[in-house]
Amino acid sequence: MHQLNRKELAGASDCSKAANYEVVALVLQGGGALGAYQAGVYEGLHEAGIRPNWVAGISIGALNAAIIAGSPEAQRVDRLRVFWETICAAPMEWPVNEGLSSDFPFTMDLRSAHNIAAAARALMMGQTGFYKPRFPPPFLSMFSGDAATSFYDTSPLRDTLERLVDFDLLNSGEVRTSVGAVNVRCGNLVYFDTAKQRLRAEHFMASGALPPGFPAVEIDGEYYWDGGVVSNTPLSRVLASEPRRDTLTFQVDLWSAKGRLPYDLMEVANRQKDIQYSSRTRAITNHMTQMQKMRQALQLLMDRLPEETRSDPEVTAVADLAGHRAYNIVHLIYQSKAFEGHSKDYEFGLDAMREHWSSGLEDIRRTLADPRRLDRPPPEVGIITHDIHREVGA
Repeated sequence: MHQLNRKELAGASDCSKAANYEVVALVLQGGGALGAYQAGVYEGLHEAGIRPNWVAGISIGALNAAIIAGSPEAQRVDRLRVFWETICAAPMEWPVNEGLSSDFPFTMDLRSAHNIAAAARALMMGQTGFYKPRFPPPFLSMFSGDAATSFYDTSPLRDTLERLVDFDLLNSGEVRTSVGAVNVRCGNLVYFDTAKQRLRAEHFMASGALPPGFPAVEIDGEYYWDGGVVSNTPLSRVLASEPRRDTLTFQVDLWSAKGRLPYDLMEVANRQKDIQYSSRTRAITNHMTQMQKMRQALQLLMDRLPEETRSDPEVTAVADLAGHRAYNIVHLIYQSKAFEGHSKDYEFGLDAMREHWSSGLEDIRRTLADPRRLDRPPPEVGIITHDIHREVGA
């Protein structure tokens, strides 16, 4: 008889605890090249036997969501790896070699220079299977439309998505998928959701169409930009969904709201970007906690009503609002390295990608090492959050 090893036992325990929730959601923030961290987190969830039944993303998080939901379960990690190795590969004509960090002990200055070179390549030459620069650039264009309003052509991304994503599977309902984008005309954040419509490659491209780099994407006569222009996380979409259900959420962020005081202009730019694009998780969870207290007060009031009034339509509506639901948010936040600067979100190099991926895998393994983090919150609390970096005081 096969004996389970410690990793398999831990995975079985994690899977069992996740099954105590009606919804297991994976929430993926925007952050460009840093998104490989999310792929590493998913690999750790996969090896632990945890299978999200709802994936929500914005920008690069939407692209990761497409690969996950649009791949057979056994192929998800491999397809994520193909996607990231594709969009981070250096063009043949680019003189800077990749793979050096595994063979050469970089000093911090050399490592920083290596990443900056990758960022320069992304700006000047684009990224294979992702985007390519326009010529002439938009400020010299004689035409209107995409050529005059964006620096890059994202048609290679469409080809990559259509090659790696099974859109019939993605829209099958096996894994609910939601991606956020901004309507350019009215400025509203909207969500494209497989629970309401069929999603195509352009819905995911719209979620990642960050101006002025990328052009707005047309969908059914409207034009859309990157959802991060308004909000860089779809957490509220998951937590505020109706009907309310017991939910375990793995929120994977690429920008940390916490950081040190900058000491030069480059650090100012880096810190500003961190703050601007970080999720407002604490504000969202504080709101959810207040809502839980309100529901508890409503329930106490309901318990005092005469039995004959509890079937009234108005009373049953209030009873539904007062119903208890459990929310557990497991927060994973990428921690920037000392050699990373303002360009970290467009440093599309293989070395940086593999480091980000490894960081995500390590963080989720550390998180799941304590199975209590997946426990349902007690009824009097209703919502609980976990963050290994905050718990250790980092």
